[in-house]
Amino acid sequence: MAFHFPLMPRLFMAIRMEDRFPLTDIWAQTPAIDPTCQWALFLRNHDELTLEMVTDEERDYMYRAYAQDRRMRVNLGIRRRLAPLLGNNRRTIELINGLLFSLPGTPVIYYGDEIGMGDNVYLGDRDGVRTPMQWSADRNAGFSSANSQRLILPIIIDPEYHYQSINVEAQESNRHSTLWWMRRLIALRRQFKAFGRGTMEFLAPNNPRVLAYVRSFEDETLLVVANLSRFVQYMELDLSRFKGMIPVELFSHSGFPPIGDLPYLLTLGPHGFIWFSLQPAHDQVTADLGRYSPPRIEIASHGDGLLRGNTRNALKRTLPDYLPRCRWFRSKARTIRTVEIEQLISFEEGGSTNHLAFLNVEYMNAEPETYLLPLAVAMGEHAQEISSRSPGLVIAEVSTAASNGDSGTEAGVLYDASLDPDFGRAMLSMIGRHRRIKSGSSEVAAIGTQESHEFDVPLMGMEPHALKAEQSNTSIIFGDKLIMKLFRKLESGINPDVEIGRFLTERACYRNTPQLVGWMEYKSGRSEPCNLAILQKFVANQGDAWEYTRKGLEHYFERAATKPSLGETPQGSIVDLLDKKEPDPLAAELIGTYIDAAQLMGQRVGELHLALLSDSSDPNFAPEPYGTLYQRSVYQSMRNLLGRVIRMINGRLNVIPQELRKLAGDIAAQQDAIAAHFETFINRRISVVRMRYHGDLHLGQMLFTGKDFIIIDFEGEPARPLSDRRHKRAALRDVAGMLRSFQYAALSQMISQLRTGGLGNIDFATMEQWAHFWEIWFSWSFLRGYVETANGAPCLPKDREELKLLLDAFVMEKAVYELGYELDNRPEWIFLPLNGIAHALGMRPANPELNALAAARGLPDHG
Repeated sequence: MAFHFPLMPRLFMAIRMEDRFPLTDIWAQTPAIDPTCQWALFLRNHDELTLEMVTDEERDYMYRAYAQDRRMRVNLGIRRRLAPLLGNNRRTIELINGLLFSLPGTPVIYYGDEIGMGDNVYLGDRDGVRTPMQWSADRNAGFSSANSQRLILPIIIDPEYHYQSINVEAQESNRHSTLWWMRRLIALRRQFKAFGRGTMEFLAPNNPRVLAYVRSFEDETLLVVANLSRFVQYMELDLSRFKGMIPVELFSHSGFPPIGDLPYLLTLGPHGFIWFSLQPAHDQVTADLGRYSPPRIEIASHGDGLLRGNTRNALKRTLPDYLPRCRWFRSKARTIRTVEIEQLISFEEGGSTNHLAFLNVEYMNAEPETYLLPLAVAMGEHAQEISSRSPGLVIAEVSTAASNGDSGTEAGVLYDASLDPDFGRAMLSMIGRHRRIKSGSSEVAAIGTQESHEFDVPLMGMEPHALKAEQSNTSIIFGDKLIMKLFRKLESGINPDVEIGRFLTERACYRNTPQLVGWMEYKSGRSEPCNLAILQKFVANQGDAWEYTRKGLEHYFERAATKPSLGETPQGSIVDLLDKKEPDPLAAELIGTYIDAAQLMGQRVGELHLALLSDSSDPNFAPEPYGTLYQRSVYQSMRNLLGRVIRMINGRLNVIPQELRKLAGDIAAQQDAIAAHFETFINRRISVVRMRYHGDLHLGQMLFTGKDFIIIDFEGEPARPLSDRRHKRAALRDVAGMLRSFQYAALSQMISQLRTGGLGNIDFATMEQWAHFWEIWFSWSFLRGYVETANGAPCLPKDREELKLLLDAFVMEKAVYELGYELDNRPEWIFLPLNGIAHALGMRPANPELNALAAARGLPDHG
């Protein structure tokens, strides 16, 4: 390893001259080195900033720019630290470090530069940059407890760089400090081998004030772009050989527009830089397709005769391969036996022909299911546009006789129309006109509430926009007024989302949920109608409570990381803390105003339950008492759930991450201890009533408007049968769902920050204590808001002991349910419910194993 002395002064020259030439020129002269060697790159060291390897003209320029006072010079160099050298300009300091850490080689940081230490040019020779490290604001900057006069060199007391303000201790407690920024930069660089070992290729943007280069190593391709100017700069980069790739910014993981044939346009702020990872474009839908290749089908027409004769049979053969790749298809783990097109209802609306296909899917080892698949045909350029924009929606390539009377054929595609604006407009128009469509013994009916009279659909001109983030359903937004949810899996009976939404809108007048505007239902023969879609008023929001809470947790963990180790945390049930009027002072300091948001969430959930209790004249919503036999059935259901999940653990150890198999096995061995939490239902009489409730309440089911929370999605847990979701149960299940969601948010955010190095070198065990501390007090605030709101209502026990026992049972049941769900769908998440169960049982997870897990795996951004 050798220090690259000629490079160092050119970095400073390029920034001062606002020109990339000094840097690109010296790198062109840099000799190739053996693959086993590396350059040592640096900005400053204990010696002077040597100018021996520059021309006389360049040396003179550097003196004028960086060392006008002759006392700043020594020999043929400059004796200054990094921060004073760059005028203590934070942007410039970050830029030059961003370049240092992205150039080929190993960066070397001189002590004190990570906090922006100053120097003392009045000391002789090179001693001005060798002053004691500034650890704290204590005596001698925390460097030594000796008499200050005994120090070989004095500490810095210059007003701008005084040790009482510039020191490690002060910057440790400030997450926006230079120290923390440098830690994040180092942690990020360590994640990519291309920074240290990758090839180096400079780009030639049309703006000389912009420096851009590509670093490549194995399957990593990184793009570095820097603005050397003190003003905003615009650039065009020739990245055509990376066509189709997505630049992903490394600090934020934000994806930029894909690269095409044209020059890539970027704008950077003063002395700004960006690190990109160039990643292949993965259409999320296409990523799930496997090797599905759309077949070619001949069709007779685009209208009512779309699926006649051979066309229907060809599509039936195609659907078993197509459905498992769809995000909304819930039975991907099952083996499809056949798919029958039970009914195809076609209708014209707004000049377009639309088709609703009702599919009966039969499996090898499970009950059949019914799915809704909107269909449309596109020809010519429209077909090419769909194939290019949304290839995952293409079911088959089609050909039909040319529409202009020629003897040739016309090519097109048969596709899922749910994301098509024409389909969205047609569905909205049907509800607005309360239209009914009959096809044989089947009927599709659109029904509107009183709220629907506010919308004159033909005059609204609202452009539909389908959301691509949904999984089990498809949502379409119309301007900023309405949102339609298309139910994909259909079951006979009224959907709770429609039923509860109508009750809250028309009878309870509850305003903290989207108001119901209308819905669509399908009836075939004598079967009970099923809901196809629901239309609600759109609620302007700033995201859901999950993201809101995760943002609060990010700040919380950053503050917690600066604190000493956490002392004793409250033990036992959160119910025992309800008598406290104020949170723990440390919790109030670290959580901040977010703790008040938890209380507001609890208040809104309490108000929801009161609204659902407001009209007992409707038998579907009238509360009912718990009976002895019903309590026994609840207990048995909980035991059955536990037994199924324990069997899943024992039968799927190969799916469980290696680091968690021991903990999972230990939890499985505690089956009787877990079941003991459910015995409340057989040991005492339950005083609360059974009632309608949300059924799947968590942070993702609340929208944050900026001032308030709106509760959405009353469909219930999608994995449960629709009839089961309409059962009356204890409303405290909603409270338990929120408490579990708090733990999910805390641990997932903690893992995310540990994985990216955002919390420094703190280990999992330490941060897990802080996560649990946050969970306790955030849950306390939520529960306090709920209890104060629902006090005296039949959904809330009057006895605190009963409240404690019921919450304990429901929280444990929810954690067991989550464990089974994660085993089925997201094995990398199972340590979250495992952790919750372990805490409830008084077990401590194996922290060394979890440390390894946290380092090896990350969690998705939503839960």
